[in-house]
Amino acid sequence: MDPIKNPFTPGAGCPPYELAGRADVQEEARILLGRTLRHKPEKSMLLTGLRGVGKTVLLNTIEQEAKVQGYLTVNFEVNENQSLGLKLIPALRNLLFELDRKEGGKDLIKRGLMILRNFIGSIKMNYGDFGIELDPLPGIADSGNLEIDLPALFLAVAEAARVKNTGIALFIDEIQLLHHEELAGLIMAMHKLQQKQAPFVLIGAGLPTLPRLAGDAKSYAERLFSYPLIGKLSRQNSYTALTAPAASENAEFSPDALESIYQRTHGYPYFLQEWGYQVWKVAENAHISLQDVINAEKIVTKRLDDNFFRVRYDRLTEGEKKFMITMAECVAPCKSSDIAEKIRMKATALTPMRANLIRKGMIYSPRHGLLDFSVPLFGEFLLRNRK
Repeated sequence: MDPIKNPFTPGAGCPPYELAGRADVQEEARILLGRTLRHKPEKSMLLTGLRGVGKTVLLNTIEQEAKVQGYLTVNFEVNENQSLGLKLIPALRNLLFELDRKEGGKDLIKRGLMILRNFIGSIKMNYGDFGIELDPLPGIADSGNLEIDLPALFLAVAEAARVKNTGIALFIDEIQLLHHEELAGLIMAMHKLQQKQAPFVLIGAGLPTLPRLAGDAKSYAERLFSYPLIGKLSRQNSYTALTAPAASENAEFSPDALESIYQRTHGYPYFLQEWGYQVWKVAENAHISLQDVINAEKIVTKRLDDNFFRVRYDRLTEGEKKFMITMAECVAPCKSSDIAEKIRMKATALTPMRANLIRKGMIYSPRHGLLDFSVPLFGEFLLRNRK
């Protein structure tokens, strides 16, 4: 069929034609945004889930809802090479300048910029780099301690937004990569904002380790946030994720084709998009059959192996590869002690490697003493490519 009309969109954070199975989370976010803008306390949200379940897509979808409701938004992804402060500074500067273009509240805008300048100085940034030509306001957000500085900075921005009858929505992806002190400062800031009923929300996304990390950073985090689990889709929602895009181009899947793709993908959204995309390319007409699925299998497997799995696998040391292959052979989730026994090492000797794999986002602990892959179907990839 015509590849230009292909309605499927495999890719990192690419929005699908049909965002199936996420209505409950979208409604929770809509209520959070609406209540916060009306100064009614509500828990911010931290979305959790494995790779490829659509967390980034959901973040971007919720951001659009925030804009519809009248929020100003900040959206960025955490990486290990740049601190949270360096991510926030240009974003908050631009946000304050945008608020300044609205009528009224000039004094609060100026105060917010002065406090931002203090914050820049606390992490030894050049003021001129961000064009804030104002005197500092000593004693506020300039301690160098994020648990002290972030609440003061966020509150100043929120008060500037409040006087403009708007709100601030902060969207952070890969939030589990924040350092402990950064996550603690962020949680402390949101705690203070909620107490003040400030029009400021945080909606983040991260791996399943995120609730534990947040709880370790601040014990009250479980009461401050909701943690929607973004998982694989049900059979019916998986079907919808395939049939709705196809119908938009006057095509259809046979029932056995739908079931075959569902069995191969286990309902994970990224894999559904990849299968839909490749099956569309091999299908000869608008009636997509089981044979089309079978014909696409080698293509899909190679693309997933080369473009989705291997880029993660190649980041591993030889020891880490052996660890993960052993996990796959155990049929994860499995016990650390079982892995150690098969590798013929003491469990304590594997602890640093286990911790490093968790830090890299390759594995996580779903329950005490158990390990599983953070990337869906990674075990199958390891088994078919082991040497």
